Amino acid sequence: MRASCIYAVRMPAAPSAPVHPPTSSLKRPPAAERVYTHIKEAVLDRRYEGGTLLTEGGLADAVGVSRTPVREALLRLEVEGLIKLYPKKGALVLAVSAQEIKDVVETRLLVEEFAARKAVPASAQLIARLEQLLDEQRQLAEEGDLAEVAVKDRCFHAEIVKNAGNEILSRLYDQLRDRQLRMGVAVMEAHPGRIEANITEHGELLEAIRAGDADGAALVVRRHVGRVRVLVRGEDR
Repeated sequence: MRASCIYAVRMPAAPSAPVHPPTSSLKRPPAAERVYTHIKEAVLDRRYEGGTLLTEGGLADAVGVSRTPVREALLRLEVEGLIKLYPKKGALVLAVSAQEIKDVVETRLLVEEFAARKAVPASAQLIARLEQLLDEQRQLAEEGDLAEVAVKDRCFHAEIVKNAGNEILSRLYDQLRDRQLRMGVAVMEAHPGRIEANITEHGELLEAIRAGDADGAALVVRRHVGRVRVLVRGEDR
C-alpha cells in the first residue's frame, strides 16, 4: 500500500554469484487484501469521497474478484471507521466530521509539540532525514501528486515524533496516520496555496530544530498544526 515512511538503505554489494532465472513468480496478495487496498487508497486519496455509496458488485468488478472477499474487506474497513455498511445496499464512505478534525488536531498538538522540544538537540541523522523528506515533498508538489505530498507531509512529522524517544507516543501517533492523510489531501484540494505554505512551515520547523531552538520549534508546530482545523472546516479567510 501507499503511505509508507520507510526509505530504502543501500546495502553493500554481495559477492558475485551465478544468476539463475526465478523458479516461480511472486504470488499475488489474497483477494480480500487487494480489495481492502483498493478501497482504502481510494478513500484516502479522496477518489471515493465522503458520501459515496459503494456496492459489492461494483467493487468486485473493479478489482476483478468475487463478492466474498469484498465483504471481508468492507467489514475490516468499517472497523477502521472509514465506511458504514448498510445491508443489501452497500457501504457508505464516511465524511470527515468536525469532531474528528478537533480530536485529531488536539492529539497531534499534544504529541508533536512535545516531540519538537525533545528533538532538540537534534542528531545529524535526524536533520539529514528531515532535509530529504522536505526535498521529496517539494518535488512531489511540483509534479502535482497531492496524495504523495500528503504522505511526505505526514512522514516529516512522524520522523520528529519517532526521534522523541517515547515508543508509546510514537505508536499513538501512528494510529492517526489514515486520518491525517485524508485530511491532508482534503486541505490541499480545497486550498492549493496551502501546499507551498506547508513546505515553508516545514522548512521553518527544520531550521528551529537545527538551531537548537526548542521553544521556537514548538511554536512552529502549534501554528502549523492548528491551521489544519481551520482549513478543513472551511473557516479560512
